[in-house]
Amino acid sequence: MPRYSMIIDVKKCVGCFSCSVACQHQNVLPIESNFIRFEDQEKGEFPKVSYVIAPFQCQHCTDAPCVAACPTTASHKDSFGLTQVDTSKCIGCRRCVAACPYNARIFEADEGVAKACNMCLSLVAEGQEPACVSTCLTVARYFGDLDNPKGRFAKALEEAKPLRPDFKTQPTLRYIFASGRVDNGPVK
Repeated sequence: MPRYSMIIDVKKCVGCFSCSVACQHQNVLPIESNFIRFEDQEKGEFPKVSYVIAPFQCQHCTDAPCVAACPTTASHKDSFGLTQVDTSKCIGCRRCVAACPYNARIFEADEGVAKACNMCLSLVAEGQEPACVSTCLTVARYFGDLDNPKGRFAKALEEAKPLRPDFKTQPTLRYIFASGRVDNGPVK
């Protein structure tokens, strides 16, 4: 069974938001909702200043706080190791939203349910990549199997690191940051 993951190379991301738009379209999200959020960060003092924009989303943690916080098992780990939400079981309590240290869950008030990135498993089942990966204009996103890495994903995996290891959630998503350009990433 594959253990799906994604790598985001922040050095290549230009903040064009194509991944965000593709995600909204694929998941039929309203314009004000998205599973991907961007943070821009500046570091240094003039004239040695660096700027980076980084996309953040569900980290599909191995030890997911959202799963532990869910009273109905709507938030759960699937057979691919991904963190998923079964909206038919979600009671809208938002405990998973509050528990996520990456601020990656959204609450859809119209539906009364929590949601997060599902790694576009419907596309993956058809042999395609997640929508955000296939639409990335700068090829800053890579999708693959952590247990059987191949091609670009395997090469990027050598350099990629989990986001915020200090949270101790063991995220399966990985990031490639330019050294010294971005701190540890988002803090709730």
